[in-house]
Amino acid sequence: MQSWKTIKSEVFFQTPWTTFKHNEFEMSNGKNGHYYFVSTRGSSMVIPVLPDGRVLLTRQYRYLVDRESIEFPAGGVKEGQDHEQAARSELEEESGYRAGSLQRVGEYIPMNGVTDEICKVYIARDLTKTKQNLDETEDIRIFAHTPEEIDAMIRSNEIQDGMTLAAWALAKPHL
Repeated sequence: MQSWKTIKSEVFFQTPWTTFKHNEFEMSNGKNGHYYFVSTRGSSMVIPVLPDGRVLLTRQYRYLVDRESIEFPAGGVKEGQDHEQAARSELEEESGYRAGSLQRVGEYIPMNGVTDEICKVYIARDLTKTKQNLDETEDIRIFAHTPEEIDAMIRSNEIQDGMTLAAWALAKPHL
């Protein structure tokens, strides 16, 4: 399968977190097309594991779906950061824990028809309690569950966040 050739790329809107782009491209069959998408620096998601094997999760309100969401600590890679630095930063900001060790267990593309984002997944161990340092729009509560309880929450549809589901699938074999 041949890749498409970008003819022209333009930014039509930008925020501190995302860039909205329009690309004109040529397909391998010679036909031209247009693609509108969200471009990011990527993201990192962290599965924090306590010494007793329980896993920390966050509970926060998500405006676009008007409901609370259960997730793992995560966030976008900021300018000047790499994925591991973003993982460490987001873990401490959202959960109030610092990782002594961080193991990368995989990566995935959250929505390859909408964004070029790549999310890298880490397991954090040897946690040290610090304090949350939330953004002004965040109201995050932290709680811990066993892997078996997390599986039950997924089966009961209590955990619905797609990024959390994908990260759990990558991380669980390493726990």
